Amino acid sequence: MKKVILVTGASSGLGLATANALAEKGHTVYGTSRNIEKIKAVSFKPIALDVTDDASVNDAITQIIKAEGRIDVLVNNAGNGITGPLYAMPVDFAKKQFEVNFFGVVRVCSAVLPHMIEQAKGLVINIGSLAGLFGLPYQGLYSASKFAIEGYSESLRMELQNTGVKVSVLNPGDFKTDFTGNREKVPFTLKNEKLEGEFNAAVAAMEKDESIGADPKKLAAQIVKIVDKSSPAHSYLVGAIGQTIVPTLKKVLPGGIFVKLMNDHYGIK
Repeated sequence: MKKVILVTGASSGLGLATANALAEKGHTVYGTSRNIEKIKAVSFKPIALDVTDDASVNDAITQIIKAEGRIDVLVNNAGNGITGPLYAMPVDFAKKQFEVNFFGVVRVCSAVLPHMIEQAKGLVINIGSLAGLFGLPYQGLYSASKFAIEGYSESLRMELQNTGVKVSVLNPGDFKTDFTGNREKVPFTLKNEKLEGEFNAAVAAMEKDESIGADPKKLAAQIVKIVDKSSPAHSYLVGAIGQTIVPTLKKVLPGGIFVKLMNDHYGIK
C-alpha cells in the first residue's frame, strides 16, 4: 500500500538512503533539510524543515497535509554529534546536542501526531542509536540524547496504545556517513596529559569504527521492511554483530567488567 512518509534529515547519510529507498518502493516521500538546495538528484520530494524551529516544523507539516491529506509514517532521523569530556563540558554544548537530537524529535512528533491520531493510524520510527542503550566515553552528550529518545518513545507508545498509531525505535550501530566529518569536538581545556591522551584515543577509535561502518542502504532496507509491517516491533538493532551484541553483554556481565571492555575498546586503560 502506498503511504505518505516524512523523513527528517534527508540531505545525506542514513536519511538520504532511507528517503530514496522508500520512494523507490512507490511511497510518496518527503525528505527534509534545513537547506533543500543540498538535496539534489533524488527520487523523493525535498522540503525545507529545521527541527530546531517551531515555525519551520509547523509550516512543513502544514504543506504536506495540504498536499496529501495525511502523513502515514514519520521517520525522525535528523541528528548530529558532539564529542568532548563530560567532566569539563559547557552546558551550552549539552543544550545544542539536545536541541537537535531530542527536542527536534519532540517538536516534529508534536506537529505530526495530532493528524495521525485523527486518522486513527500511523507509524513513528524514531532513529535512536546503540549509544542510547549504553554509554560511550567522550560521546556522553550524544548518548544522553539518544537515551532520552528511548524513554520518550516508550512513554509515547503507552499513551498511543488505543489510537492506532505505532511507535518503533531503530538503534543503529556505526554506518559510513558524513556524520564523522560533521561531528563537533569540544576543545580539551584541562592541563592533564593522561586524560587528554585518553580523550584523543577515544576519538580516534570512534572515527575508525565509523570509517569501516556499514552501508547506509542496510539501514534503509530495514526501515522499508518496518514500514510494510502491520505490527512493527517496539525496537530494532541494526549494524555489525560485534556492536549489536553489546546491549546483551551489558545485561549479562557484571558492571565493572562491562565498563572495562568498553574502556579498553576506546583506549582508556
